[in-house]
Amino acid sequence: MSISTDTINKINGTSSKTGTTNTAAKQNEVDQTTFLKLLTTQMQQQDPFNPVDQTQMVAQMAQFSATAGIAEMNASMKQMASDIAASRLGDASGWIGRAALVKSDVMTPFSDGSYAGTITFPKDVTNASISLVDTNGQTVYSDTLGAQASGEVAFHWDGKDANGNVVASGPLQMRVSAVDDSGTVTPDLATWTTVNAVQSPASGTSQLITALGTISPTDALRLS
Repeated sequence: MSISTDTINKINGTSSKTGTTNTAAKQNEVDQTTFLKLLTTQMQQQDPFNPVDQTQMVAQMAQFSATAGIAEMNASMKQMASDIAASRLGDASGWIGRAALVKSDVMTPFSDGSYAGTITFPKDVTNASISLVDTNGQTVYSDTLGAQASGEVAFHWDGKDANGNVVASGPLQMRVSAVDDSGTVTPDLATWTTVNAVQSPASGTSQLITALGTISPTDALRLS
């Protein structure tokens, strides 16, 4: 079914000789309503001995229906994305004030001045030791852990010496040495850090603001 520009303009009540290029292009667009108007007009004026090709008419109607369906689906998807973004912001806000366990050898203190982390040994070790070093390279804490079985070992230090004096208040590097009968064993280190704030842009992934820096929620091994 051939449709001329003049016919479209007549149905829309516009003229192809007026308006800017963008306006003219918009006027020449055929939506489902305009198509039905054109179809009705053509059926009223068709030659009874040469009627409209029904196969072509059905195909064009199916194409318009599919286009309308896609437009409705796109609108629904945009609304779903908006709803998910709002939900994601609400979920992420629940992280604030909680402690997240992150793979790192840098420890930061909690509000009470204590430090915490985990040491995961890939296999049994005959001896292990831990030391915490400040930004000046000074060892502020050390301890012998002895023999350890494979798996995770929790670590906690209050930030004070044997006399109860505070000897650390900033970030510390956790160093762990471990050996077995075959030689050196390298454990996996993780530290607990407080989530101070959450960045949740309209598009993109939420980010957690911590004393260790900005991290992705997927980098958090656990929440306290």
